[in-house]
Amino acid sequence: MDTRSIVVIKTILAEGSFQKAAQRLNCSQSTVTFQVRQLENELSVRLFERVGRRMVFTRAGKKILPHMDAILQSMQSITACNGRPGLSGELRVAVAESLLSYKIHALLGKFVAQAPDVRIELHSLNCHDIRQGILSGQYDLGVYYDVGGHPHTLDVTPLGRARGIIVASPALSPDLRDFDTPHQEKAVSLVINEPRSIYRERIETYLRARDILLRNTIELWSIESIKKTVAANLGISFLPTFAVEQELAAGMLVELPAAMPDCTVQAICVCHKNRECTPAMRLFKDLLETSDLFSA
Repeated sequence: MDTRSIVVIKTILAEGSFQKAAQRLNCSQSTVTFQVRQLENELSVRLFERVGRRMVFTRAGKKILPHMDAILQSMQSITACNGRPGLSGELRVAVAESLLSYKIHALLGKFVAQAPDVRIELHSLNCHDIRQGILSGQYDLGVYYDVGGHPHTLDVTPLGRARGIIVASPALSPDLRDFDTPHQEKAVSLVINEPRSIYRERIETYLRARDILLRNTIELWSIESIKKTVAANLGISFLPTFAVEQELAAGMLVELPAAMPDCTVQAICVCHKNRECTPAMRLFKDLLETSDLFSA
């Protein structure tokens, strides 16, 4: 049973509605609803019913309330004895695929070494989905690219900027390598990942602005698959520089020059302000902020 859910439940009881509880806890009403539904599913009971204008406990909820109070008291006693909670429990982190694959794997090793008793749960998702998961309370931390739409209830920490480049096979015909001249129709495919990818959004915005029409789009959901497809001269792509460093050095891929006005993206670490910052969360954030991920 998550103590955060218990705090939400008791706040609803005190305030009389989900909306007022959300205001008191400085979070969205959807977050309050998610916490209640999560606890109801775990306990297999309905906790609340509406009486007049107030939300009150059901009969089953009233039976459970003393146990909730006991759990909170026990946690307070443990905290008082230990000075602070130890590095244990669970940490749920959602990470953008490129950052998970190429940037924070070393950091994860450091985290596990320093917090061996923490069960870390990793999810690789689209940036928009990570943001929504943080808002709903599904994840403790999100490490992804800034796609906007962050309300004041989210704590956003910048981690650095990553540069994206257009890459192609060395075998690509010279007459297909010009991505600066406007008003072109090019017999080459764009090999890229799913539509809401920030890198896909950047390259497609640039191509539209330049009125450069490509033959078609090959949609793949793995950066490694994209790189291999481009290396096989089946199209061009737009990827973060850090993801193609080895292929560029080995001559498997080449960078195509393009005067893109907006070729960098901001990486961020995000958590909900209403969520208690556990020692595990604090350690993970400290490692992120001191790792200088985009120094090279």
